[in-house]
Amino acid sequence: MALFAFAAVLLLAFTSSSSATWCVCKEGSDTILQKTLDYACGAGADCNPLHQNGPCFQPNTVRAHCNYAVNSYFQRKGQAQGSCDFAGTATVTASDPSKSSTLLFSSSFFIRGIS
Repeated sequence: MALFAFAAVLLLAFTSSSSATWCVCKEGSDTILQKTLDYACGAGADCNPLHQNGPCFQPNTVRAHCNYAVNSYFQRKGQAQGSCDFAGTATVTASDPSKSSTLLFSSSFFIRGIS
């Protein structure tokens, strides 16, 4: 019985990880991304880690902070449909952004964000 329970938990872990999604900011000017960042932080994203000396402050770019903020909001909303639009400035991705070679993210958030 214990072996069956372990196998079921293991199967569930592999199945649920394949449906993981993240919210990231689309290409845009720093002005647009800053507005998206400000909105996400004001609407419920946990932006405390983005503060200076915070664990996700680096890289200190508007784009990186925008990505963190919209993903925080999206995860806090349970990845609900429509919670990653931000007036067309963000999009959902199934590719883990912390593993992208072209985008800079704080991988600690994106890993924690789905747990």
